Amino acid sequence: MSHTKTICGDLSTASPIGNGYAFAVTDCLFCKIAAKEIPAEIVLETGRALAFRDINPQAPTHVLVVPKVHYENAAALAAADDGLADDLLSACHIVAVQEGVSESGYRVVFNTGTGAGQTVFHVHAHVLGGRSLQWPPG
Repeated sequence: MSHTKTICGDLSTASPIGNGYAFAVTDCLFCKIAAKEIPAEIVLETGRALAFRDINPQAPTHVLVVPKVHYENAAALAAADDGLADDLLSACHIVAVQEGVSESGYRVVFNTGTGAGQTVFHVHAHVLGGRSLQWPPG
């Protein structure tokens, strides 16, 4: 599979999806949610992204937006260079509009690595809004 997209995770637990160029990691929580094997409160689904409510919300609006294929973090997603990052950001904006926070303001956060607070190693954007978001964060 020399044309396999860059993915992260243990390939021994990965299975091809779609055209065989991307993988779902079978022990990944967000891959299981994207495959609808684990329930989540889904707020948006597009051809390549899924958005669902965070189970530990940090703001009145806290939605996670994930690609349906597995990339470990934002750096791996950016290296994919196939427009998927654009699709995720577009989905984030649609979520903000649907949730009613696009006019008042919202934040999109990608945590990359444990030092930045990433706890699930499937790239995901946090869409946060509905309250004043302080700067600097953290």
